[in-house]
Amino acid sequence: MGADAQLEIGALPELRRHWMRPAMTVLLVVLLDQLTKAQIWRALGPVEGASRPLLGSWLSFTLVRNTGVAFGLFKDIPYFFTVTSVLISIGAIYFYRFHLPNDRLWVQLSIGLIVGGAIGNIVDRLRYGFVIDFVHVSWFPGIFNLADSAITVGVLMLAGYLFFAAEAAQRPAPADDALLGELLSQEPWPRSGDQHRG
Repeated sequence: MGADAQLEIGALPELRRHWMRPAMTVLLVVLLDQLTKAQIWRALGPVEGASRPLLGSWLSFTLVRNTGVAFGLFKDIPYFFTVTSVLISIGAIYFYRFHLPNDRLWVQLSIGLIVGGAIGNIVDRLRYGFVIDFVHVSWFPGIFNLADSAITVGVLMLAGYLFFAAEAAQRPAPADDALLGELLSQEPWPRSGDQHRG
């Protein structure tokens, strides 16, 4: 067997262990994101601001052409954010590969959500020059989409994991040595023959 074939066989377990779940999560997020946006565009487009109530005044679908970033911030510079979204995605993948415990399911799902959401919005920017936003919650200041939600949930999941992992690492280890020393320094139990001596 050649060296190239051995290298390929050796790479397969790593691909399955570290990349299969994130890749499947990315594909699922991008697919759902694009399907929901296509459905909203068919139902409400192309008129921006067209709206359809879903749960009374609390939740509605409102079509917005977002040329900024998530939740409609920093509008009218779409190509800048296309480039930054690509760079952030590459950075997230690099960070996942070299600096995160990438065999943990929680971390794999987090990265999949973040990268999948970024790609979903990148697809919009490349196709239309803007991102289709449509989820309008009355008490929330911005209108967003499924990709924005995936990014937000992924970031919160990853931040939570890193916070609790760091906290666990800072906790002092159980004082096994001190406990063992204390047990050994105690008087031994009297033997049955010792009780009747004296």
